Amino acid sequence: MSNKIYTIGREFGSGGKAVGEALANRLGIKLYDKELLQQAAKDSGFCEEIFENHDEKPTSSFLYSLVMDTYSVGSYNSSPFLDMPLNHKVFLAQFETIKKIADRESCVIVGRCADYALADYPDCINIFIHSDMENRVKAVSKRLNITENKAKDLIQKKDKQRASYYNYYSSKRWGDSTSYHLTLDAGKLGIDGCVDMILKFREIMDAQK
Repeated sequence: MSNKIYTIGREFGSGGKAVGEALANRLGIKLYDKELLQQAAKDSGFCEEIFENHDEKPTSSFLYSLVMDTYSVGSYNSSPFLDMPLNHKVFLAQFETIKKIADRESCVIVGRCADYALADYPDCINIFIHSDMENRVKAVSKRLNITENKAKDLIQKKDKQRASYYNYYSSKRWGDSTSYHLTLDAGKLGIDGCVDMILKFREIMDAQK
């Protein structure tokens, strides 16, 4: 049997990471969020700071097709790869690390276009977590100890960054329900409710095989 993988896209402040953590704890598997950057740095030989600086940051300077055409060539040591802009190298290194992790173990992966990287993995469930703006503003304001106005501005900025990154590197649209197997409102369901829904989805999916 192949590994059971769960990818989680999320609006900023929606509780997406908390859902991922609760899901991983419930299943006794690992969660990869910032840990993915550490692993990608180790696998690629790039320093971790490079991945942190480019983490889910948008880009608009080069065509998406260049990325995938070069990726199909393969090696980090190949001439096309060496000639690529740094942000593309970072994306491809993460892309490859995500696949390595999924091949190695069942896990939960947060963000970083993991659903797109694992599109060919039949036991991968792709989830998007959202919540209404009022809930998110309160959560971010409390977590970061900032005013609600600043929290709202930060939410809008982070959502725009994540959308730009996802839409650029994948063939799908960030937050669009057709891009995922499940879209869940954490504000309505709560963290545990979202986990229950994800596990029920897995149960039904496995039963239909």
